[in-house]
Amino acid sequence: MKLTSIRTAGREEAVVRTAYGLVPVRLLNEAAGTEWGDTVQHLLDSEQLARLNGWLQDKGAAVLSTLEAIPLERAEYAPLYRRPRKIWGIGANYRDKAADMSVVPPDAEPICFLKPDTSLIGPGDAIVLPSEDGRYTAEAELGIVIGRTCKDVPEEKALDVVAGFAATLDMTAQHIHARNPRFLGRSKSFDTFFSIGPELITPEEIDDLASLRVETALNGRVMHRASVAEMIYTIPFIISYFSRIMTLLPGDIIMTGTPGSVEIASGVTAECRISGFASLTNPVRQAGELEQPAL
Repeated sequence: MKLTSIRTAGREEAVVRTAYGLVPVRLLNEAAGTEWGDTVQHLLDSEQLARLNGWLQDKGAAVLSTLEAIPLERAEYAPLYRRPRKIWGIGANYRDKAADMSVVPPDAEPICFLKPDTSLIGPGDAIVLPSEDGRYTAEAELGIVIGRTCKDVPEEKALDVVAGFAATLDMTAQHIHARNPRFLGRSKSFDTFFSIGPELITPEEIDDLASLRVETALNGRVMHRASVAEMIYTIPFIISYFSRIMTLLPGDIIMTGTPGSVEIASGVTAECRISGFASLTNPVRQAGELEQPAL
């Protein structure tokens, strides 16, 4: 299943992406008499997402095929959801990136950091750089979305707790981090410094996680790329590692590291491309600048 969120009549709602367009979960409920949550947030919080996916692969498929779909090009995309309880990130998780940074993670454990949900934006939203002069970067990353409450998950069971995967962009005020490595959290916590979307793709849709290619692009040009197979810490390890520290909750997000960062400034567009996923793009502007009207 591929889920996304769109803005419709002043509200944000969950839609299922099909081969012929986007079908709101709201319409599925009306047609089938079901009571699935009609936002991605509701589906995650109530742990309904896996059950909705199973229903769509069974009885719901016939209902889905009868409903009118919104063409992809007509949709106004929103963030997948607004209130993840936790947004975790991992640093230097691709071998080449770690080598370029001359970074060796301590004691074979990942470098990690937290971001607040006030940093969250969605597809097409502006990354707004603070008024402070400095060097700012964006990094494309594969994001893991947790699907159910879990603790101390063994690696061999880790994918069982995943709701799905999503494209993400992680922004950093590098000049702040450069002052002192202990300032990493502050350098990543500004409003609009985390983007996610436009799709949440459930695990069964992905044949081979390791073969996924992650690309950081700037103004449409790919600047860095690597496959998930080049990660130092695998996705099952990452999930298990964080679950040993704390209880993971539905909707928690874990970014898995980047193949490389790009410097951003007002007027450019940052992009996360992942093979098989819709691209995530965000324009960049400076605080205080007026947003440009859409053409």
